[in-house]
Amino acid sequence: MTIPRTIRPAVLATAVWLAFAGAPAHAQQTIKLTAAAGHPPVFLWVKTLDEVFIPEVDRKLAAGGKYKIEWTKAFGGTLVKLGSESKGIADGVADLGVVSTLFEAAKFPLQNVSYYTPFGTDNIELMSQTIAGLQKNIPAMADAWNKNGLTYLGGMALDSYHIWTKFPITRIEDLNGKKISAPGPAANWIRGTGAVGVAGSLNTYYEDIKSGVSDGVVVFTTGAWGAKVHEVAPYVTKVNFGAQFAGGIAINKRRFEKLPPEVQAAIREAGDKWTAEYAKAQSALVDTRFKEMAAAGAKISELPEAERKRWADALSPVAKTWAADAQSKGLPADQVLNGYMNSLIKAGTKVPRDWSK
Repeated sequence: MTIPRTIRPAVLATAVWLAFAGAPAHAQQTIKLTAAAGHPPVFLWVKTLDEVFIPEVDRKLAAGGKYKIEWTKAFGGTLVKLGSESKGIADGVADLGVVSTLFEAAKFPLQNVSYYTPFGTDNIELMSQTIAGLQKNIPAMADAWNKNGLTYLGGMALDSYHIWTKFPITRIEDLNGKKISAPGPAANWIRGTGAVGVAGSLNTYYEDIKSGVSDGVVVFTTGAWGAKVHEVAPYVTKVNFGAQFAGGIAINKRRFEKLPPEVQAAIREAGDKWTAEYAKAQSALVDTRFKEMAAAGAKISELPEAERKRWADALSPVAKTWAADAQSKGLPADQVLNGYMNSLIKAGTKVPRDWSK
């Protein structure tokens, strides 16, 4: 049958419309990413990775309509163990996740400056902003992430550290001869008090204290609650060692650079939101956790300010020792230490000891 010339354009248009009506204008591309953490989701930095960072990436990509992420979540050390997250992500075992710089001091020596300057600020947001500023202005700090095959996405500071023990503390002499668990460089905070440091982490504190490996632990409030430390060490002494920068979210550098620009932007923006939301959530939780511990039978007291200064003065010049060692390896630790202390003091922090002096 011959189609009249006057009808042909309409028929052709209809045929074209039918051909495209059954197919999507642009097929959405699915990208597979694995997010990992050495700690379980009971801890806020992992909980917010799952409930803030990942949904924010998804939300931003859904608005564009071109890409979506198929996530695999491997938390609680199921894929990468605590203290080896950076290697697991750099090797491609996971694509991104929480890197605990606290437990990887050899790879991130300058990031641990707050752990060598105890009795600082208890302001989590100030701590986060201070380290972010140092990483922005001191190339060696940012380079630590790049050299380890990572792209930094956002940082986390832990709320102020205090001490949980099996015995009451009213003065530093009460620590004499006691075994106290402490994470990494935080062991420096009890040297000079007569106590003996015991290496540990949130994953080990409860059993270490329960079994007698240690008599207590230096830890931050929200972490102590998550690890149920108050059940085995009911004496809580507020010493205020200060909030501490402990790591952040990072992604495999090669993997990140191969992602479409729109996906890269979504991930970076989600990292910024995670940093801000985590700091707010962590700060809000502190008072709640203290109240819950008290209700559960914990005996909470505050170390007098004069005794806190005695404690700070009893310690060796740990910051200067740390800085000298890092300087000998070609790292600008003096610049980091001075910048860090100046930032805290400029913000109004009353420090019992200026570690840069």
